[in-house]
Amino acid sequence: MAQPPILSWEGLGLQQGGRWLFGGPEQADIDLHIGPRDRLALIGRNGAGKTTLFRLIDDQIEADRGIRKIKPGTRVVLLEQDPDFTGCDTLMDFALRGEHAPAEHEVEAIAGQLGIDMSTRAKGASGGERRRAAIAKALAQEPDLLLMDEPTNHLDLAAIDWLEGWLDRYKGAFVVISHDRTFLKRLTRATIWLDRGTLRRKEVGFGGYEAWEEQVYAEEARAAEKLDAKLKIEAHWLERGVTARRKRNQGRLEKLWQMRAQRAAMIAPKGTAKLGLATEEEFKSKSVIVAEHVSKSYGDRRIIRDFTLRIQRGDRIGVVGANGAGKTTLLKLLTGEIAPDEGTVEISKKLTGVMIDQQRSLLEGDKTVRQVLAEGGDWIEVRGVRKHVQGYLKEFLFDPKVVDTKVGIMSGGERSRLLLAREFARKSNLLVLDEPTNDLDLETLDLLQEVIADYDGTVLIVSHDRDFLDRTVTLTLGLDGSGFVDIVAGGYEDWEAKRKERKGPPPTPPASGRAAGRAKSPLPLAGGERDLAAQPASRSGVGKPKLSYKDQRDYELLPARIEELEAAIVRGEEILADPELYTRDPQKFANISKGLENARAEKDAAEERWLELAEMVEG
Repeated sequence: MAQPPILSWEGLGLQQGGRWLFGGPEQADIDLHIGPRDRLALIGRNGAGKTTLFRLIDDQIEADRGIRKIKPGTRVVLLEQDPDFTGCDTLMDFALRGEHAPAEHEVEAIAGQLGIDMSTRAKGASGGERRRAAIAKALAQEPDLLLMDEPTNHLDLAAIDWLEGWLDRYKGAFVVISHDRTFLKRLTRATIWLDRGTLRRKEVGFGGYEAWEEQVYAEEARAAEKLDAKLKIEAHWLERGVTARRKRNQGRLEKLWQMRAQRAAMIAPKGTAKLGLATEEEFKSKSVIVAEHVSKSYGDRRIIRDFTLRIQRGDRIGVVGANGAGKTTLLKLLTGEIAPDEGTVEISKKLTGVMIDQQRSLLEGDKTVRQVLAEGGDWIEVRGVRKHVQGYLKEFLFDPKVVDTKVGIMSGGERSRLLLAREFARKSNLLVLDEPTNDLDLETLDLLQEVIADYDGTVLIVSHDRDFLDRTVTLTLGLDGSGFVDIVAGGYEDWEAKRKERKGPPPTPPASGRAAGRAKSPLPLAGGERDLAAQPASRSGVGKPKLSYKDQRDYELLPARIEELEAAIVRGEEILADPELYTRDPQKFANISKGLENARAEKDAAEERWLELAEMVEG
C-alpha cells in the first residue's frame, strides 16, 4: 500500500453463536488494512459476516481477538442497510440524532439534491425516502472512511446515478457491500473477499472479481484432488456449482440476445421482417397480454399516457423509472388489478400469475424451512415435478441441513432466497417480480437469472438493478414520470442509450470536493416531477462566456488525456493483480501503487476541468 492505512484490524477473531465467524482454530485470524483513498468492494455470501465486519470497523462491537488501529482524527461513518428510525418524528430528527450528528444545513443541502423532504414523518416514510434520508445523514458528516451496506437498496435510477457521481468525486476512502454489479464495477478499485472465515484482498475492482474467485476455487480443487480429500471436495459443492452456473449462463446470454433481436423486429416499423413469426395471426396467437391506447390518471396527474403493447408468451419485460413515475401502476394495469381510464387491456384466460414482492414478512418466523416449503413433509411439488425438499434447497444455494431451521433466525438475504424458492415452486405461466434483488448476494443473483431464463412463462420485473436487467430481460419499459412509456428491445443499457439519444448530452454533474454533495441542480422529485427553476437555460448563446485560448485547448485535448490515463490505470491494476509481486519485488509494487494513485488523481482533476469547460461551452 503506497500510503499508511487510516484504519487496520490485525489478528481479528470473533465468535458468534458458539462458532468462530472470523479466525478460530480452523482458519487464520483476519488482517485488514484500509488506505486513505481506497475504493473497496466487500464481497461475501449472505451470512459470511460482512455486516458484522462493518460493525467491527466502526467500533460498534468488540472482537475476541485482535487489535484495531485508527489514524487520529479519522472519522468513520456507517451507512446501515436498515437504519433504526425508532423515536424519530421526522426524517430530519433521524439525521440529527447521534453523537457526531451533522449540521442541519449540510443535511438539507444533500437532501435537496436527492429530492427528499426531511420534514417528512418518519413513521409514514417509504423505503426509498428512508434510504435517501440515511444517505443525506451519512454524507453530511464528511467521513474520512465511509462504510456502505447495500446503499442502492430502494433507490431509483436517478438517485443511484447521483450517488455514483458523489462517490466518484469523494476524496476519502470507502468500503461497500452491494449486490448492484454496475455500481461496484463503476466505483471500486480493489476487492476484499470474505469467504469461509478468511479475508482475501486483490488490487482489482469488482470487474475482475469473478475471474479471481474462480481461480481461487480451481486452485483449491486441484489441491484437494492431490490430497485425495473427497470430503473436502464435497464441502465445496456450492463453489463448484457457482462456477458451472456462470458457464451455463454464458449460453443463456447468447439465447437472450437472440430473443432481443427477434423482439426488436416485432416492434420495428411495419415492413420489417418478424424473424420466425410467419404470419400476423401467429404473432397474435402468442400474445398473453394486449394493451391498446391505455391511459391512467390520478387526479390531475397523468400516470400512463396512450400506451400500446402486445406481450408475448415467454417475454421477459423489465420496468424502470424514478420512484413515483408509475411503475407499480403500469404493472397493475397489465395484470388486471386496476382498470385503465382509457383504452383496453386484454389478458389471456389461461394466464396464472405468481407475485414475488418485497414483503419478506410473509414468511412466518416461527415456522421451519421444511414447513415453509413442504408443509412439514419431505417432498415438494416444483411446477408439477416432485422433488425432495433437501435437494431443492441445494438448488437455491442452501445447505440441506437448514431444513429444520426456524425462519426467524435466518438473515434477511436467506429469507429472501427462501421466499424465491417457495414462489418459484408454484405452477404458473406469469411471474411478477417487484425489486427481487434486494437483500440477495451475488451468487443468489446468478441463480435468480438462471431460474428466470429457464422459466417457460412470461416475466414482468420491476427493478433498479441495471446489470440484472441487462442479463435478464428482452424488453424494457421506461417511464419518465410524464406518462410516456418507452418500449425498447433489450435491457437497461439499451433503454439508457435510446434515452440519451433523444435527450442529448447528460446534465453537468456537481462540483467536486470532500463534501461533494452540493450539486448545482436537484434530482427529479419523488413523484417524477422536476424543479422547473433548476432546468437549464436556453442555449441561444445569450450570456455564453467565451473560452480563452488555453481553455479551448484544454477542452479539445483533455478527453484524449483522460483516455490515456484510464488505459494506464488498467495496466497498473493488471500488474498489481499478481499476488506474488509484493513478495518478489516490494519496491516495484510501491512504485506502481504510487503511480496508480497519481494517475487516478490526475484523471479526477482532468475530468473536473473538462466538465467545467463543457458547462461553459454549453452555456
